[in-house]
Amino acid sequence: MSESKLNNKKQILVMQGDITQQKVDAIVNAANESLLPGSDVSGAIHKAAGLGLEEECIKIGWCEEGEAKITQGYNLFAKYVIHTVGPVWEGGNYGEDKILANCYRRCLEIAAENEIKSIAFPAISTGAYEFPLEKATKIAVTEVKKYLENENTIESVIFVCFSAEIYDCYQKTIAEIMK
Repeated sequence: MSESKLNNKKQILVMQGDITQQKVDAIVNAANESLLPGSDVSGAIHKAAGLGLEEECIKIGWCEEGEAKITQGYNLFAKYVIHTVGPVWEGGNYGEDKILANCYRRCLEIAAENEIKSIAFPAISTGAYEFPLEKATKIAVTEVKKYLENENTIESVIFVCFSAEIYDCYQKTIAEIMK
């Protein structure tokens, strides 16, 4: 795990691992618009959380691309799951960058509204939605850094990387952006 401090209270960490095992206040689900279990991160989170998560998501019903919704964490270590719907990559000409940036902002805003101090993010939209990893990582780190510089509730953001490739990309991006 690597760490970058913004000041005495706020930190950005990067680790390779399983987001469902994080002992944080909230984890972020890279969800689909229906909020129902999908593949990749979404499927793993729903499986680990148990049926209660799916039932709550059915009650919520829908989440627009670039937006976010919060639910309980159920059987997860995290008290909350913040679901966000990232953009499907269509070549970059359909506002994908802006939508992805909004995903991170909305998750952080919801976290702050709920007095969440620690939050873990996956690499939103880089799996099945095929957003280019390096571009997505720069957006993620930039948005988180900007938000933490101006916000006082959240103390720790962890980027949980499923693979060594994603971890290396986040390490490189944080070194560039945090200097």
